[in-house]
Amino acid sequence: MFQKLLSYFIPITIYKKNSSVSKRLEVTWNNGELVLDSRHTNYSYGSLQRILRKGLKYIGFERIRNFESVLVLGVAGGSVIKTLTDEIKFKGKITGVEIDENVIEIAKNYFKLDAIPNLELIIDDAFEFVLKTKLTYDLIIIDIFQDTMMPNFLFEDFFIQRINDLLNVNGFILFNTMVITAHQEERNLLYKSKFNGNYSLRMYPKVETHNELFTIKKLAR
Repeated sequence: MFQKLLSYFIPITIYKKNSSVSKRLEVTWNNGELVLDSRHTNYSYGSLQRILRKGLKYIGFERIRNFESVLVLGVAGGSVIKTLTDEIKFKGKITGVEIDENVIEIAKNYFKLDAIPNLELIIDDAFEFVLKTKLTYDLIIIDIFQDTMMPNFLFEDFFIQRINDLLNVNGFILFNTMVITAHQEERNLLYKSKFNGNYSLRMYPKVETHNELFTIKKLAR
């Protein structure tokens, strides 16, 4: 494909759509790969896939293969789901929650997310979903952005406690955050302080420049 070859020299945008949630969405050939971007940041594949892959590697691919259930809050184009299924060979149940139906449409049309048999896609607000679900999970991946902004509820006590309640013992949370300002650094340090001795938490700063990852393991009491 000519566009794919040309993308090794310059990015080639092949689809654009305005979204009330994500503002502007673009599908682009970049270095021979399709990526999904918002106006100011990478939403799926590209650097974001590298970031979340590192987080999964910190947890351990073999460990993840033995999990039974994964919850992904913030699907976008589904790059972390592709890492789970294509590279890690995870065969358990994946539940993907995404608020923006325009993003899900792109994920299906350009990234074939609806071809993954062990994936259930749910269009819903992540906060509302975690309030309603009766299920628990071995791995919860939180990757929620509106362009470069992260909703405040992700760092509030009520949401943190609810996520903790949904996590099985010996399960993991993988939380991707963006840190650009001093205020965001302080926000992450405060977040870190909210986990007690029932959890093993690690911070991985400066992942792809502006991202900071948390891996949080729920320990047996």
